[in-house]
Amino acid sequence: MKEYWDLYDENRNKVNLIHERGVPIKSGLYHMVVSVWIRNKDGKYLMSKRHPNKQYPNLWECTGGAVILGETSLQAAIREVKEELGIELDENLGKLIYSKRRDECQDFYYVWLFNSEIDLSKLTLQEEEVVEARWMSKEEIDVFFEKKKIHPLLGYYQEIFSDK
Repeated sequence: MKEYWDLYDENRNKVNLIHERGVPIKSGLYHMVVSVWIRNKDGKYLMSKRHPNKQYPNLWECTGGAVILGETSLQAAIREVKEELGIELDENLGKLIYSKRRDECQDFYYVWLFNSEIDLSKLTLQEEEVVEARWMSKEEIDVFFEKKKIHPLLGYYQEIFSDK
C-alpha cells in the first residue's frame, strides 16, 4: 500500500503538497518523522530490534516512523507504536521532549516520551519491522550505542535523557 505525506517548508509551514513515500523530496521541502520512547517505572526504555531486511538491519531503536497525510506527530506516534508493537498508548500521557529540523534527512523530527507499564508478553510485533523487544536501562543503551548496536540516528538520546 502506498504511503503519502504532507510536505512543509523550512519554517514548518504546510505547503499543501502531497508526497508519495519513496519518491525524492524536492529541495527545500520537508516531511515529519516521529520517534517514541516508552519508559517504565524502573526508568527502563522499551527498545525494539529492526528486522534484518530493513535499512540498518538488526539494530536496536525506539519505535518510530513517518507522519502520514493528515496526521499530527502525536497521532503518528500512537499509530506507529500500535503498528509495530501492537499496543495502544494513551495520547494524554505523551510528552513532546525534542524536535529538530534535520536538513540531511529533509524532515522535521519529533520525539515523544510516554511513561507506561507494558508487559512484553502482550506485545504483537510487526513481523516485517521488528524481530525482538526488550526493556533497557539508559546504561544498557549507552553500552549498545558504543558497540554500534543502536540505530545511529538515535545519538541524541544522551542529551535528552540526561535530565528527564
